[in-house]
Amino acid sequence: MIALALFAFANAGRYLTKEDPIENGDAIAVLAGTRMDRALEAVDLYRRGFAPIIVLTKATPERSVAVLAQRGITLPPDAQVTRDILQKLGVPSAAIVIPPEIHGNTAQEARTLHRLAVSNHWHMLIVVTSRYHLRRAGFAMHRELAGTGIRAAMHGTRYEDANPDWWWTRRGDWRWVLEEGGKLVVYALGLGA
Repeated sequence: MIALALFAFANAGRYLTKEDPIENGDAIAVLAGTRMDRALEAVDLYRRGFAPIIVLTKATPERSVAVLAQRGITLPPDAQVTRDILQKLGVPSAAIVIPPEIHGNTAQEARTLHRLAVSNHWHMLIVVTSRYHLRRAGFAMHRELAGTGIRAAMHGTRYEDANPDWWWTRRGDWRWVLEEGGKLVVYALGLGA
């Protein structure tokens, strides 16, 4: 029993970072949650010709953004900043889609991507997220797209510092593994939004 527990502990990082093989798709979807790590990976995939469209989802802004607005200081939304940087990196504005929905969780992003895929007749999405977020985000995407004929390939960004093989040796990896592991359990039990 102890050996099994040690094996599970040592492999938790690898389990969470399940990535799919990527192939050409209709769009590259960037899940919200990082400033540029995920978007920069999407630009690389776009430049390599994997898809002609990049979708940027929007996350609920921090409460401090509203406090700053009350004090007369407005910050542009993260998706707008990311769009501007993508354009500076050579992605044409016509190739960038920012849906209007604000998302509080990954399941909501999956619903938005489902809606976009159906309305645009997309059949294949490449979904870019953080490496430790891959398993849970994939669970949400595959659950949302089940029975639609729309496929999603989950792809982790190279620009985020993650070490799944030795996750227990670094504080940042600990936080990711514990948080994502707990959320994955909630999703598996059908309690995720």
